[in-house]
Amino acid sequence: MKKIICLLMAVALILSLAACSGNKKDDSASSVVTDSSSKTAVEPTAAAKDGTMAVSKTELPKTEGVDVDLTKMSSTMVYSEVLNMQQHSDEYTGKIVRMKGPFNVTELDGNRYFACLIKDATACCSTGIEFVWAGEHSYPDDYPKANTEITVTGTFNVYTEGKSKYLQLKDAEVVF
Repeated sequence: MKKIICLLMAVALILSLAACSGNKKDDSASSVVTDSSSKTAVEPTAAAKDGTMAVSKTELPKTEGVDVDLTKMSSTMVYSEVLNMQQHSDEYTGKIVRMKGPFNVTELDGNRYFACLIKDATACCSTGIEFVWAGEHSYPDDYPKANTEITVTGTFNVYTEGKSKYLQLKDAEVVF
């Protein structure tokens, strides 16, 4: 009797695994993943025999001289790209970056820092990039209120204060 039960369980397991192994081609997959090492995109193409998606690289179109346009990406991709900027900042230095998010101002040790924040998809964690607005602007008169949605376009730069490395968009254009 035990042998029959074991045999039935094995057959049921095999059938359930076979039922889940169907290869379905998803033609609606149109997301683009940036490859930060160059200005290329990775686009899903036809499904391979093992059920994974094959990929091909194509050139990303530039938007008005912008090298990295975070405003065209999903929230998950934006958060991922900003983390990539933090980890591989040398690859982005000098590139024109556009981003959108809530305005934030922080005062620390007598210095004032302005930033555009990026939240992850679940909105539990945030990171951001400081910006230096081009031209003469007076805070708080010329700046938006905290948490106002802004779009910032500027030249990616890295600088050091003390022992810490910071990212910023210098000579930035700010729209709110």
